Amino acid sequence: MATPRDTTRRPDALTLEVVELIGEVVARFHADYEEAAAERALTGAQAKLLSLLSLEPLPMRKLAQKLRCEPSNVTGIVDRLEARGLVERRPDPGDRRVKVAAATEEGRRVARGLRESLRFAREPLAGLSETERVALRDALVTMLRDD
Repeated sequence: MATPRDTTRRPDALTLEVVELIGEVVARFHADYEEAAAERALTGAQAKLLSLLSLEPLPMRKLAQKLRCEPSNVTGIVDRLEARGLVERRPDPGDRRVKVAAATEEGRRVARGLRESLRFAREPLAGLSETERVALRDALVTMLRDD
């Protein structure tokens, strides 16, 4: 019996269809996210970084890992957001030699507005029952757990 990680067998038609649908969902989500970011004069990368920082302050290296980019890129993004008053740098309480980036109150407000304006995911999900949303969430969590 093939396991989900078994790559020696060709995927069945259902798996291929699911992969295509996931790709379409990702493309639509990215388009909606980019539009919502642009409405706030942010790039997609700036919006993503601001969204991460609205949850918790993070060191630059950790931000780079989460964004899957070089730390020098993160520095530039933080610089631009800091110039707009959306992010600030602070000493890490656990290690004062390390700087963390943190969303300001205005940054948290902008990030909240960004999340609330994402129409693509919210509208179709509202059409699903709670049971369907729970099943979808659980399936996605299972898929991501193996990552």
